This record gives sequence, C-alpha cells and structure tokens, in this order.
Amino acid sequence: MKLKKIIQIARLELSLLFYSPIAWLLIMVFFVQMALDFVSAVRTTQHLQQFGLEFPFLTNILFTSSSGRTHGIYFLILKSLYLYTPLITMGIISRETSSGSIKLLYSSPVKISEIIYGKFISMLAYNLVIVGVTGLFFVFGPLFIENFDYPHPLVAVLACFLLLSAYSAIGIFMSSLTTYQVVAAISTFVVLAFLNYIGGFGQGIDYVRDLTYSLSMPSRAERMVGGLLTSRDVIYYLVISGIFLAFTITRLEMARTSRTFWYQGSRYMLIVIVGLSVAYISSRQPLIAYYDATDTDVNTIVKATQKILKDMGDEPVQMTEYINGMHESYSWGDPVARLGSIARWEPFLRFKSNIRLKWVYYYDSIPYPQFYAANPGKSLKTLFKERAKTMELDTADFIEPEAIRKMADLRGEDGRLVMQLKYKDKTTFLRTFSDGGFWPEEAEIAAALKRLIVTPPKIVFATDGYQRSVDKVGDRDYKMLMNVKGARKSLINQGFDIDSVALEYNEIPKGIAALVIGDPRVAYSPAVLAKLQQYIQAGGNLMIAGEPGKQGIVNPLLDALGVKMLDGTLVQRSRDYSYGLVTPGLTEGAVIMSPALMKPYKEKIPVSMSGAAALSSESKEDFKIQSLLMTDGRTSWIKKGSFVLDSAALVFEAKNGDQQGPFPGALMLTRKINNKEQRILVSGDADFFSNKELGRNNIQTANSSFAISVFSWFSHEEFPIDMSRPDPKDTKLKLNKAGVKTVQILYYGIIPATIILLGMILLIRRKRK
Repeated sequence: MKLKKIIQIARLELSLLFYSPIAWLLIMVFFVQMALDFVSAVRTTQHLQQFGLEFPFLTNILFTSSSGRTHGIYFLILKSLYLYTPLITMGIISRETSSGSIKLLYSSPVKISEIIYGKFISMLAYNLVIVGVTGLFFVFGPLFIENFDYPHPLVAVLACFLLLSAYSAIGIFMSSLTTYQVVAAISTFVVLAFLNYIGGFGQGIDYVRDLTYSLSMPSRAERMVGGLLTSRDVIYYLVISGIFLAFTITRLEMARTSRTFWYQGSRYMLIVIVGLSVAYISSRQPLIAYYDATDTDVNTIVKATQKILKDMGDEPVQMTEYINGMHESYSWGDPVARLGSIARWEPFLRFKSNIRLKWVYYYDSIPYPQFYAANPGKSLKTLFKERAKTMELDTADFIEPEAIRKMADLRGEDGRLVMQLKYKDKTTFLRTFSDGGFWPEEAEIAAALKRLIVTPPKIVFATDGYQRSVDKVGDRDYKMLMNVKGARKSLINQGFDIDSVALEYNEIPKGIAALVIGDPRVAYSPAVLAKLQQYIQAGGNLMIAGEPGKQGIVNPLLDALGVKMLDGTLVQRSRDYSYGLVTPGLTEGAVIMSPALMKPYKEKIPVSMSGAAALSSESKEDFKIQSLLMTDGRTSWIKKGSFVLDSAALVFEAKNGDQQGPFPGALMLTRKINNKEQRILVSGDADFFSNKELGRNNIQTANSSFAISVFSWFSHEEFPIDMSRPDPKDTKLKLNKAGVKTVQILYYGIIPATIILLGMILLIRRKRK
C-alpha cells in the first residue's frame, strides 16, 4: 500500500514536470551542449584518421577520455550537470508550501516520508530521461566504432545518473527550506557549485583535505567515467542521497510540531553520523569491490604485478616518501598533492590492502654548488628558513639533517624526492624521474616490490682493458641504459643491480646474472683468460661485445664458444648516413629470445650499429647458436683493409678481399649445464646500447628494446616486469566525410527538432485539457 502511494505521488509529480516548458528546455540545452562537443570530436577524429593516424581506445577518446586531442563527452558533461538540477527541483517542495497545499498533505493519510520518496522517484525518472538523452550518443558507438567497448561508457552513464540523483536529493532539501522557488533554485545552485569546487580547498592540511575530498562529488564520478566502478563510490552517492532525503523528511516533520533546538540538532546530527559511518566503513580498503569496465583492464595492474603482491603474503609493506624541502622536487611531494600520491597507490592497495603509506618531510643539502655560491656564508639551516618563508612552509613539520640521516641513508639520492619500500627486513628505493611524468609508474613500482621478495639480478661489467663504463655519460659508455638514477628506463630502476669488477685483480662474483665484457682494447692476461674459461665452464652467463680492429683481442675470448669475429668492418650503402653505420634487422631468433621484440621484428625496425664486425659460428660442444641481428646482403658487405669514411663513397672491391652477403651482427648461445640454461650473447659491435646510440633520433631504431630484452634474457625474464596488455580492438571509426555530415545533420538538426516537437505536442495537449 505504501509503495502504491509513493508511485501515485511520483506519477503526479512527473506529469507536472513534463507539462512544464522548463523541463523540455533543459533537456534541449543538455542535448545541444553534448552534441557540440561530440560532433566536434567525431569530425576531428575522422579528419586525422584520413592521414593514417591511429586511434587506439577510440571508445575512450569519444566518450570518456579526460585528456588528449579531444575529451570524452561523458567526462565533459560531469562539470555541467549541477547546472540542470536547481531549475527542476526548485519548486518540488516550495511550491507546496507557498500555495498552502502542504497543509492538505499534512492532514492526508500519507506520511511525509512517502511524499518525499515519491517526489524523489519522480526526479529519478527525470534523471533517467536525461540519461536517455546521453544514450542518443551511446548508440553512435556500436554503429560506427569497430569493436565498440560497451561496458566502459555504460559505467560512465551510471556515474552521470548517480551524480544527478545525489544533486536531486540536495535540490529537494533546499526546496524544503523556503517558500520561494527562485530562492530555492539559487540556494541549490550555490550548494552544488560549492560541492563541485570544494575539492581544491585546504589540500595542504591533513584533516581539512580529507573532509573537502569527501565533499567533492564530481571527482568520484570522474573515476567511474574512467571505467573503474567501485562499491565505495556507488555507496557514497547513495549515502549522500539518503542523508539529504532524511534531512528533508526531518525538516518537514519539525515544521509540524514544536521541538527544542537541541532535539532538532541531535536528529540532524544522528543522520549525519549514520550516513558518514556507512560511507567510512564502505571506504575501508578490504571492503571495497572493484569492477574494471575497460576491455583491456587499463585501470587494473597487470597480472605480473598482481602475482608479486600475492607472493608477498600477509606481511605488510611500508612505503615512506622522503621529501626534501631544499630540493626543487619538493613541490611534487607538497601536502597539497597528497591525494594524488594516495591515488597512485590505490591500484596496488586493491590487491594488497596492508601497504602502509607514510610521508616524511626534512631538509638537507642538495648537489647544486651554484646555489651555495649565490648564498655565501649562510648555513644550511638559515638557507632552509629563508626558503620556507618564501614558500610559506611550516618549519615545525621538517626533520633536521642529523635526524633524517639516522632514519635513512639518502646520501646517494642527491636530495631528490625518493620513496623507500620496506618488507620484512629488506628495503629498496623507489625513485622519481627527471622526465615529464616525474612519478614512478607501474613498471618501476612493480620492480621495486619484486626486489623485496627475490634476489635482484646483478649485471657486472669488466673494467680491465679500458672497457666501456657504466658510470660515464660519454657517447661510447653505458650509463644511460644501466645506471642513471633519474632515468625511468635505466636498468637500475627496473629491478637490476649494476656493478663492475677488475678481472685482473678480483674474482668474478658468484650468483650474478651476467658478466659483460664491452669493447676490450688490451689483450687479457693468461690469468684472466683462465678465470673466464672457468666461469664459462661453470655455466655463467656472459656478454662479449667487440669492435672492428679488435679481433685479435676478442677472438681468444670466443675460441671456446665456437664463435669468431671476422676480419674487416661491416659497411652499409646509404644516401643519408655514414657507410660505417650498419642497421641489421631483428631475426626470428631475437623473437625467441624475447617475445617483446615481436612488434619491431614485424615492423622491420632495425638496430643501429656504428662500426661493427661480422660474426661467424660453428657447432662446438653443446651450444645452440642462433643469430639475433642480420645485415641486408643487398646493401652491406665486409670491407677489408683500411679506408676513410668521410671522403669518397665506398665501393665493393672483391680483389681486396671484400665479402658481399648477409652477416650476423649478434649471436645467442644457449646450453643446459648444471641443471640450468647458460646464456651467452656475442656482438660484433659494442655501441648498440651506448649512450649515443640509445639517444639517436635521426633514424627509428629498436636499440633500446633490443638492449633491454638482452638483459631481461640474462635475468631469466625476472626483470623488467612484463607490463604487456592486450592490444585495444576499438581502433577504427567507420565514417567518411559524407558520414560526418550526416551525423551533423542528425545531432544538430533532426534530434533537437524532434525533442522540441515532442515537448510542444505535450504542452499543447495539456493546454487544451
């Protein structure tokens, strides 16, 4: 019986609503606003697609994206939804009180709660109409987007509906506070605008930040529009709706009877306490249910990362972020940015809820001599106080240098913002980077977490014979790939330990992932050769990278492997580049070594080698030998003797011993020994992973991918963590220029005209009655 009364009230309210020109006007304005953004995005996408530009995640680009060339319409409309509610809800209660009909309702056998629920249901029905209008854009997807990702925009539609419903509950309450509809509309608009923008206030203060974030309603909807549906956010909007409906019922009941101020206040407070308690409990990490609506689960960490967290068991992980007030990176760790830091860890907290987050603020010296030179004679403490005054920092929140040095050894991090992860009795650093992204992404976080549960693979470089260095930034050295703490892709930030050893004076360390001999320029002594032979016989992994002209030095190292560096230098005919720049292509063996190289292999992206020698191999012992890089026999050959690259163009001269044909530039050797697979790589070039070649930008190369794959192979694919995801399927817009014009006519003309005509018919019918 109660439900029947509620439905009757809802039907009556709906009839009043749709017989009003305001409702139809708002629907019309809402549709036009979305159409302007949507058609513009479709036109831009189709135009760029004509020029061969690919659009992965096309569903996201047109419907839900928050960044890029265009923004998704569901994301854009979130910021405007609060504009539509006040004009609809302004009279929903105030109309009754101003006309006096509220007294009739009080005396009727209908409860106030039933009246409010009925009116709220009518608003839900109107919100469904609004959502139905957005559905007119949704149908575009399956018609014109290949492999349209249905669930993602459907969750975005749900987000819009929940947000509108919460706004409606607030509007109903504001309408109950006054007899003037205009005042109710303005009050509702002010409250909703306040809730839209309050999320940016007080971000530097812990408790205020949490409060303003909880009051910021669109921010939660934005997460849902991004494709991540959580029970926490859904319950939050239900709680907000429930709180304001309860406020409205209380307000009207209090208007009927005389109650003390304390009684009224305690009742409102009880509603708030119950509502916030439900919201708080539902936001506890172990209780949150997640659904990633995207086809490729872009809001969810990859399976490899999930496994790392699972392998950690129930033991907690402590993340401590150290922020130096003297360093320029402080702004990224400022308390104002705290919510972003927490959000970065939520994907991991989803699978391991006991990751404890902590922030430590301190001040200490920074490695900028020019800074101290500009402030001569001032102590570090004085400099910090001056900086704190300029930046309006509370110095009481900062730990002094002596105290921070006792907490953690940060001397090797150059005073930069850095995180330290602790698990059981192991710790590791998780760094920030000098690129535009600054913060570590999933690959770096996963690598740091995995370092806590496994023995990190160590790559050791031999330093005898003036070999290339992992600590220098010269063109021919290896620091960029191996050992730059501020570089995201540097292997030291992808899970590896990097070290060096002088073989003449030290033994080869045990348990290492690989020993690298890069471009030896002096022949090894018999003692060192004996150490290397013993290391190889014991099954150690090895990389030998030589250079043309060093065959006499390198070949003695290769004798036991059945590999030889051929005399001469590989050259390659080219119109634009030096003949000494050889660009061999990846082989099937490279894909076998690392499936991650399948894409550059298929796309025939070469590896650049600046000065390379060809290799040959013969079956020896039980090694399986496969080529990784192969030159193009039509354009390259082995040039014998001495020659000058910067004079006349080189020509093939058979009489001088030149050899034409394809030649391997790198070989992979494997065999089973001591119950494990021994892995050896031989390269006729030591430059392919040098600082210069990795930074080459005048030709598209696969050097970085190939080099990382090589060291991943040496670590038995432990690191870097595999971040691969399925390729997106929604990549093609099935529209031509004529189709775009049809869409413009439809969304700019036909549909708006239909909405106007439907509204006019209903209004005219009502007037006749």
